[in-house]
Amino acid sequence: MLSDSQFLRYQRQVCLSDIGEVGQQRLLHSHVLVIGCGGLGSAAIMYLASAGVGKLVIVDDDAVDSSNLQRQVIYRQSDLEQSKVLSVQKQVANINPDCQVRTVGKRMDDSQLSLEVMLADLVLDCCDNMPTRQSINKACFNSQTPLVTAAAIGWQGQLSVFDFTGDDVPCYRCAYPFDELPQEMNCAAGGIVGPVVGTMGNLQALAAIQKISVGEFLLPTNTIKMFDGKSMDWQQLSITKDSQCTTCSK
Repeated sequence: MLSDSQFLRYQRQVCLSDIGEVGQQRLLHSHVLVIGCGGLGSAAIMYLASAGVGKLVIVDDDAVDSSNLQRQVIYRQSDLEQSKVLSVQKQVANINPDCQVRTVGKRMDDSQLSLEVMLADLVLDCCDNMPTRQSINKACFNSQTPLVTAAAIGWQGQLSVFDFTGDDVPCYRCAYPFDELPQEMNCAAGGIVGPVVGTMGNLQALAAIQKISVGEFLLPTNTIKMFDGKSMDWQQLSITKDSQCTTCSK
């Protein structure tokens, strides 16, 4: 049962018939792993904490830089040169005392990543480089942990959701065989409009809240949703399983 104070805090969610009190309790007992505390992660974390996710494990080895403040909205001027994960932990404590945060302020090796993924109910890939994305994808596939991944550059954003509990499902590498692709662009080289990356981070949080509170993703899985920040139009592409994928094909 929710306490009186919890009911008042979350009543706007509890009144939704497909969430209700049971769904809110699921959120309060959930464990979400967020890898990356940049533009994607900072937006997603605030909404996950506000929604009542009970435990967040946040991973980032970076410190706050003045160039981050244009889009990484969880940070403040007073956080400059401080550890990102510790700054996020402080902000979450001010957002919602129901949300407990454990920090990992370093790059994880494969064994630690696999362990953290296995312990989590769901993983948000909010990182900014392809090798890390592929490692996250592989760990999630191996442990059958749902994965919500997003990216943004310039005016463009992408979102994909993978529920690895099904049979013969594709994975992130099926869509992006990174060892066969040219080197990717990053925000420092290609630029980024703040609200675009914030939009994708918010949608990652929304997908996570769906899966945890309702028990399933309500949006299509195994797709790439592409957002154009100039026209504000969306496109959707299906991801088909690659029979030669080194991650998900036996």
